[in-house]
Amino acid sequence: MNTFLDLASDTSGVLPGGWFGDFLRNTAWPMEPPKPYGWFHLGFVLVFGALSVFLALRMTKASDRKFRAVLAFCGFFLILTEIYKISFYVYAIDTPVPIGQFKWWVFPFQLCSVPMYFCLLGAFLPEGRFRRAALDFMAIFNLMSGAVAFTEPSGLNHSYWTLTLHAYVWHMMLVFVGLMIAFRPEMQWKIKTYWRAVIVFLCLSVIAFCINLIFWKAADGDINMFYVGPRENPIIVFKDIAKNYGWYVCTPIYLFALSLGAFIFFMLMKGVNALRAKRAAGKADKGR
Repeated sequence: MNTFLDLASDTSGVLPGGWFGDFLRNTAWPMEPPKPYGWFHLGFVLVFGALSVFLALRMTKASDRKFRAVLAFCGFFLILTEIYKISFYVYAIDTPVPIGQFKWWVFPFQLCSVPMYFCLLGAFLPEGRFRRAALDFMAIFNLMSGAVAFTEPSGLNHSYWTLTLHAYVWHMMLVFVGLMIAFRPEMQWKIKTYWRAVIVFLCLSVIAFCINLIFWKAADGDINMFYVGPRENPIIVFKDIAKNYGWYVCTPIYLFALSLGAFIFFMLMKGVNALRAKRAAGKADKGR
């Protein structure tokens, strides 16, 4: 596989020019992909996981203005780093699609991509049902997707430092944003909150399926946003279901499984916040 450094002398005009091209070429640092549960993986999770919890707790009593500012920062940061990642895939990686051609599997509408849009909605939308739904979704589904990614990190480990760091930082930011929202006093841990997040998830899944259909021909079938089809689901277990029974059987099972997983995270965070409230009440009683 060729890298920017290998192609630095290319005069075909495929590579982007100017300062952006130089920037991409100078950040194509190869690495041996980290081993799952090796020192890099576990060290990152322990250090930055603890930092995410600490910062999220610090934001519990922050003003709405500060909360929105943090959401805006996270949203813009995610968008900028996603632009870098997509550009890197297009201009640095030549397999299986040649340099200069768009890699459709990095189209920015996967489950873990949603926060870069929803953070900005949470930052700039006025208080209302749409903003609340976006925040509830990130506090449940994206917290789940960010945390679960670190339990099976093969999809986070790449052959380039910048791509690996991007994947690790991205998913840890999902954890931080999810916890920050979950710990806020305005977050209501009622069953309607969960169902509101599920409705958002299903709506996004429909949009993802439409994207897959619209760009199916252009992508030569190599696109699968949210893994809802018609391309087969690549995730373990679901991959076998899709292969044996078809994507149309696999997809409803997959959506149900993710919704069930989100419910488990919902109940877990509901319990955590109940314990925090009980502890706070106990401290208040002692202070009287």
